[in-house]
Amino acid sequence: MEAVMRGPFFFLLVCSLAAVGADSVLETARNRQDRVTLEKTGQARQKAAKGAAAQYETALAFSYLSEVALELRDKRQARTAAESGIAAAKAAIQLDPGNAEYHRLLGTLCGQVIPADPMAGFQHGRCAKEEIEKALQMNPKSALAWMSSGVGKFYLPSMFGGGVDLAMKDFQKAVALDPKLPEGWLWIGLAHRKGNRNAEARQALLKAKALNPERIWIQQQLEKTPAQ
Repeated sequence: MEAVMRGPFFFLLVCSLAAVGADSVLETARNRQDRVTLEKTGQARQKAAKGAAAQYETALAFSYLSEVALELRDKRQARTAAESGIAAAKAAIQLDPGNAEYHRLLGTLCGQVIPADPMAGFQHGRCAKEEIEKALQMNPKSALAWMSSGVGKFYLPSMFGGGVDLAMKDFQKAVALDPKLPEGWLWIGLAHRKGNRNAEARQALLKAKALNPERIWIQQQLEKTPAQ
């Protein structure tokens, strides 16, 4: 199985899937892979968090931190950040169980634990799957929820209900709902690359870069994709 990056990158749901509601500080830090700012922001929000929205914002900051830590292959920090985010996301859901985005973010965070701690794969894999499915049931027009679903299928073998073709369908649903979602085009590019369609992969990755030219991880994936 081709990996997006070296190492166990199963369920890289962070990556790109927690963009809703992020403020400019988080977006800039994520684009630059600035873990210091993400960590300080997450900790500050954790201390001040009151109410469902504040708990969600805390969880989002830690999800971004986990994402960047995975990109930089720091599994320990990725796991610690994801676990902090899970606690905040669960608190948000307890206060507002009817919010689909809160469930999507919890599923994303559960997925982020897996590459950092494979021994927790069963528990967190189930959480990721169930929470993403719940988010889609509650809001089938959520582009990010379709992205989360697609990333899970991207890494899941076809014998277990996954595969690149099924993943591609979810990614295409995501960009149909939100054509300006950089992560949608990013993952379409990665799916094409996994299918050895490098020309199509580069086109999609170039579109992702045009939508978010500051994102280091998009540029890294573009550089890894052959022209032909």
